[in-house]
Amino acid sequence: MSEAVLDNPTSFDRPRQMCGREASAVLRLRLTDFRSYGAARLELEPLPVVLTGANGAGKTNLLESVSLLVPGRGLRGARLAELARRESGEDASDRAWAVAARVATPTGAVDIGTGRDPAAGGSERRAVRVDGTPARGQAALADYLSAVWLVPQMDRLFVEGTPGRRRFLDRLVFGFDPAHAGRVAGYENAMRQRARLLRDGSTDATWLGALEEAMAARGVAIAAARREMARRLNAASRDGIGPFPAARVRSCGTVENWLDEMPALAAEDKLRDALASERGRDAEAGSTGIGPHRSDFEVHELARGLPAAQCSTGEQKALLISIVLATARLQAQERGAAPLVLLDEVAAHLDAGRREALFEEICALGAQAWLTGTDRDIFAPLSGRAQFFTVSASRLIPQ
Repeated sequence: MSEAVLDNPTSFDRPRQMCGREASAVLRLRLTDFRSYGAARLELEPLPVVLTGANGAGKTNLLESVSLLVPGRGLRGARLAELARRESGEDASDRAWAVAARVATPTGAVDIGTGRDPAAGGSERRAVRVDGTPARGQAALADYLSAVWLVPQMDRLFVEGTPGRRRFLDRLVFGFDPAHAGRVAGYENAMRQRARLLRDGSTDATWLGALEEAMAARGVAIAAARREMARRLNAASRDGIGPFPAARVRSCGTVENWLDEMPALAAEDKLRDALASERGRDAEAGSTGIGPHRSDFEVHELARGLPAAQCSTGEQKALLISIVLATARLQAQERGAAPLVLLDEVAAHLDAGRREALFEEICALGAQAWLTGTDRDIFAPLSGRAQFFTVSASRLIPQ
């Protein structure tokens, strides 16, 4: 069994000196049979966390566990069965895993936990507990914690397909509107049911109509929330953040265009009618042709008006960081606490000036950022202001 245990019994006896204002933070983290960790326990302060070590040491697995303390499928978008620890060649698809944490929130500390529900059989159902009591679903986690993140897989966000950009925007919305996650899940569930009925040749107009009614109500609410998030991001990032470029963003699609022209209720009626009229085409195509699941998240570099997809790789990375930092600023202002900021292998791809600016902004926000890298030296500007750990074969050594 791989084991990583770190107890720091004096951590809570020392004054918790924040870089900036109060922030949401993980104070204790426990893993059980999660990815490469058989058992792990971390005692932390509400300060940035720096994890360094060789590739494959377990750094990203640790970040992924933290990302599961908020609603969603985490920073890798993995299925529940993929998160269980497994030995070489072992089938661990039925193994339960758990991530538990004590977290600081603006209203006090709370114990939250999540994992694969052993009673769910082969289904993709997560169990969630808050202060030891079962919660009705993972949406409850949003009441206590929020997180934003960047991982290497997002480096091509602006040049690949629209699904990744929609998920990125929805993740930003979750931090301000926790109910958005439920609306997205409800819309997608109704869309799948409708597609199945059409595929099976159903002519049950009543049931199809009910599903289309649900899709219309939730779909317009989803589009409206994305538009509002884009508006607020544009205001927050208008001047840029230090050397990171200002971004102009837009949620664009058919439903968003309707909302530019008409009230939300009229847009709901139009979407419901469009879904009903497109049943034949959708049945033939095997997919739904209209709705917020077709929308895109457009990003331009503001100063030049250049689409992000036409910027250099380095500029695209800088734009992503700018958007994440602007989102964290907004949350700190509006929710009274900065979100967790998870940055996997981000600093190594920045020049020294941008690295230092990133670290300074994290500290100014008071955010508990979790940063990974292979070279400890690039995080030197955080010395004395962060908690440093070396990760080796899923074991953690405090520095």
